[in-house]
Amino acid sequence: MENKNKKMETDGTTSEYFRCVQCGSPIKTLYIQYSAGNIRLMKCGKCKAVADEYIECEIMILVIDLILHKPKAYRHLFYNKFSKETVDFESLLWKSVSAFLILDIYRMWILTKIEKESNSPETVGSMLLEFPKMISSVIFGNLVFLCVMFHGTRKLFSISAGFYGWKEILLVVLVSSYFKIFLMATMVWEFPSSVIFIIDMFVISSNIVALKVITNSAIMRCLAVGLFAHSLKFIASYGFITYPKLIRLTEFNK
Repeated sequence: MENKNKKMETDGTTSEYFRCVQCGSPIKTLYIQYSAGNIRLMKCGKCKAVADEYIECEIMILVIDLILHKPKAYRHLFYNKFSKETVDFESLLWKSVSAFLILDIYRMWILTKIEKESNSPETVGSMLLEFPKMISSVIFGNLVFLCVMFHGTRKLFSISAGFYGWKEILLVVLVSSYFKIFLMATMVWEFPSSVIFIIDMFVISSNIVALKVITNSAIMRCLAVGLFAHSLKFIASYGFITYPKLIRLTEFNK
């Protein structure tokens, strides 16, 4: 009987980094698998609730809870779903970086296009000339943003085990920016520019909830770091584009 129990426990998913999605307490085993398709979810030793109910939920339930900014959905994602034991961490990281930058460049292109159309009709040549500047400004702005998030998180918060390295914090920021994917809807339907800023607000709020989940800190401290990082990103990105124009305008007036 003892050997059978040992075998069943090794069949379950185990890691020192797994957490109860309800209270955030560490838990070694999320479930015990008796046979294919027959599992028993483990309960948290602290709060006595099921440690991770999302294991048996449809993906849409998780998506809805993420949109609603429920901390337990973020705990499932960061601690139990995207742990180094369950995914190809390096591959996921660089795919997330690529998607994040592509969507940010597309966002900048939409805003630049709207600005050009309001001032003068755009041409293909003018857009091609602006494209390298957009890429550079997005990369520079995001470097500033990620540096502030990383150092702010390391210096001001007590980070949970498994999220102390820059790669782990980077993945948390990228994954919690999932609202950027809704920018793809603007490729199909026309939306007012205000929709882009609404998406930005959701991205910021999602980043703040993610910070709270991995640091277990007060929401106001997470809010301060998140807003400061996004503000510097905005200043760096648009300053990178507008500063040369201001210099040329100043020289022209002289």
